Amino acid sequence: MPLLLRHLGCRSYPRTWQEMVAFTAARDEATGDELWSCEHPPVFTLGQAGRPEHLLFDPGIPLLRTDRGGQITYHGPGQVVIYLLLDLARRRLKVRALVVMIEQAVIELLAENGVAARRHAGAPGVYVGAAKVAALGLRVRRNCCYHGVSLNVDMDLSPFAAINPCGFPGLPVTQTSDLGIALTPAQAATALAGHLARQLEGKQ
Repeated sequence: MPLLLRHLGCRSYPRTWQEMVAFTAARDEATGDELWSCEHPPVFTLGQAGRPEHLLFDPGIPLLRTDRGGQITYHGPGQVVIYLLLDLARRRLKVRALVVMIEQAVIELLAENGVAARRHAGAPGVYVGAAKVAALGLRVRRNCCYHGVSLNVDMDLSPFAAINPCGFPGLPVTQTSDLGIALTPAQAATALAGHLARQLEGKQ
């Protein structure tokens, strides 16, 4: 069954989240898997078990508690977000293996643009040196997942100073534009979706 990519443009986080929940609740054995690519207006999101004290001060940006895993992160224009709406049972795919695939897709995207990136043990995401360039969080219901990965491309990084990114005090963040990668957010979204699709191809 082909993997459908939808480019949603810039839309609110709450609307997108509600649509992911509805899509997952309504899907059945005949429902295809989808990748949703978008950007969000400025918002902090806190994972299901996230600790609100990781918001260090209020910079005037909304804070929303969600049902994904992980701690606090920031979404804003110029950051590519790709949500993975997958039937894990049909793909015979465990969550940990999916996390590795998502991280590998980002690592390969950066590598083809001349930047070496890696994982950090115990801290999901992708890092260049000590700085985090991509964060991820997932939710699984009825053996299907939603939420996904965010890649910092060309954005205002200053709101990250208001949080302990992903729950790690003092964690630096970076973005592809500061790493010398000349991709627009739209180009980065298309490229990352392609790498994700290739990672998932053999798991259906």
